[in-house]
Amino acid sequence: MKKTKAKNILALLLSLMLIFSMTACAKTEQPKTEEPAKETPAEEPAEPREFILATTTSTQDSGLLDYLLPIFKEKTGITVNVVAKGTGAALELAKNGDADGVLVHAKAQEEAFIAEGFAKERFDVMYNDFIIVGPESDPAGLIANAPNDPIKAFQLLADTKSTFISRGDESGTHTKEKGYWKELNITPEGEWYVSAGTGMGAVLQMADEKQGYTLTDRATYLSMKDELGLVIVTEKNDKMYNQYGVMMVNPEKYPIKEAEVQEFIDFLLSDEGQELIAGFGKEEFGESLFVPNAK
Repeated sequence: MKKTKAKNILALLLSLMLIFSMTACAKTEQPKTEEPAKETPAEEPAEPREFILATTTSTQDSGLLDYLLPIFKEKTGITVNVVAKGTGAALELAKNGDADGVLVHAKAQEEAFIAEGFAKERFDVMYNDFIIVGPESDPAGLIANAPNDPIKAFQLLADTKSTFISRGDESGTHTKEKGYWKELNITPEGEWYVSAGTGMGAVLQMADEKQGYTLTDRATYLSMKDELGLVIVTEKNDKMYNQYGVMMVNPEKYPIKEAEVQEFIDFLLSDEGQELIAGFGKEEFGESLFVPNAK
C-alpha cells in the first residue's frame, strides 16, 4: 500500500515537472516573424537610341529627310535629331563636338574635315545639280545667252548688275558660287549683290520677292517651285554638279553615338536606302530630286 502511494506521488511529481517545463518553453519561445519581402529593384528604362545629324539646309528644305527618317526609325528605333545649316556651319558644329554625324555637300571642305582629324572617312551618298533661277522677265538675258554656262551667266549678272541673292553662309551652295566668281576674277559688290546669310529656302523666297537671281540646288527649287515666280535660267553643265557625302564624327575625338551613326550610314548606303533616295520626288515632281551613287 505504501509502495503504491509512493508511485502515485512520484507520477504526480513527474507530471507537474513536465507541465512546468512545457510552460517555461512556451514563455521563452518567441513567435517567428516573417521578414518583409525584399522589393525587386525596378529596371531602369533603356537609354533612348538617338543621335544628332548636322546637315545642309537642302536635305531639310527639299523634304528628303522628312521622307527618309521615319522609315529609318521604324527599322531601327533610332531617332535622328537634325540640325540643318549651311555645310560650313554644319561642319563647325561637328568640330565643336555638337554633332555625331554630318551629311553635307562641299567635298573640299569635307576632305579638309577628315584631314584635320574630325572624321576618318566619307562616303558618297547621292548627287543632284545646281541651277540658276531668276524672274521670268530675265533682265540679265541668261536664258538667251547662257542657258548652260554658269560662268558666262555670272559674267552677265555682274555686267548688268542684276539683283543676285547669295547664300553668304559658307554653305556648299555658297562655296560653289564663290568658285564661279573666282574663275571670273570678279569680287561681287554693290547694291545688286545681296549676301543673305541664310538657308536655301529663305534665299529662294528672297529672290522671288526682289525679282532677282540666285544659285540653288535643283531639289530645293523643285520642292518650292509652286510657291515661287522664279524659273530656271541656267542649268545642265558639269560645273553645276552637286555631290553629297556622309561622315561619322571621329569617335576617338568625341564621345559620339557611334553605333547609331553607323546604322544610319549603313542605311543610306544600302540597296534599300539608295532605292528610297532614287524614288524621292518622282511622284510629285516627275523626276528624282536626288540621284543615288553610293559605291
